[in-house]
Amino acid sequence: MVFMAASLSACSSIDDDLSDCGPEVSHFQLSYQLKLVTNMTTELQTQLTTITEIDVANALQSYLQNIFTDFAHDVDLSFYEINGNYSRLNHDTHIMDANQKSYTLTLPMRRYRHLAVANIADNKQVSLAGDNFSVTSKLLETEGTKAVPQNYLLSHNTGLFTARESMEVLEGVDQTFNVRLYMANCAASLVIDPKGNDYKKIQVFTTGFANSFFINDSIYTYSDNSPLVYAEEIATGNSLKCFTSVNFPSRDADAVSSGTPLWQFEIYVTKNDDTITKTVIDIDEPLKAGELKIIKGEIDSDGAIRPYNSKLGVSVTLDWNDGGTYEPIL
Repeated sequence: MVFMAASLSACSSIDDDLSDCGPEVSHFQLSYQLKLVTNMTTELQTQLTTITEIDVANALQSYLQNIFTDFAHDVDLSFYEINGNYSRLNHDTHIMDANQKSYTLTLPMRRYRHLAVANIADNKQVSLAGDNFSVTSKLLETEGTKAVPQNYLLSHNTGLFTARESMEVLEGVDQTFNVRLYMANCAASLVIDPKGNDYKKIQVFTTGFANSFFINDSIYTYSDNSPLVYAEEIATGNSLKCFTSVNFPSRDADAVSSGTPLWQFEIYVTKNDDTITKTVIDIDEPLKAGELKIIKGEIDSDGAIRPYNSKLGVSVTLDWNDGGTYEPIL
């Protein structure tokens, strides 16, 4: 865990004259704690167990080290009115790059709604939007990039953490506010054994995830047509193929109608004759913030992906450009 005491001045910088702030200015300390609650180690140890798979587990753990992390590179701090138009009264950012740092925090006496975001500064796919007001402040994914097979989003490249806290700054009282930041994104991996079958290219995407997160209410939002998220291939050092996306969570099971998958893998295998086989794997187990989910399978002679978990729904389109479809025997 990372403990960070952070501070700022609402009226001026630490060393400036604070006389204009009036008698209602008070000093206090804000202590931040990143809470990394994740199943990553358990998922790696239970799903990737053979000698060959352990190489994949090591490569995947290395790839995700900056995602599932308890280290805060940067923090974005906002303090808002608790009523009225919920506008922002103070905003500050810090490059932490350490386990602990302290600042003098000076704010006028009043009640605040405090929102905090960690590791947003270097995230290329997610931005902080609507943050002039607490009720509209959100993490928002960028729009899709035009590509085959269709528009898609790139994976998040940092683990994102957020917090929300109601606080009252009192005059003449030594105060310390403890704020816990929790992870807002997650990851999905597909591990494929080619089984000696030849192909030219494999493209893997995930879909069914939120595209924004309202920080104040801790609510994810979903579009009717969920965008594809590109799953990057990770070098494993052996014949197994591993593709991973980092994204916001899926819906919970009670948020969709019965029989509707919560999220999916879409896989496009280009064969040596340049035909494309499309496989869609349906997952009905929610992928939550802070979690890693690993699905394993193999490629058959038609270029279809056959997951080892027989409970997963699978549909395959042979010669995808022509639209022929069949259901593989699992």
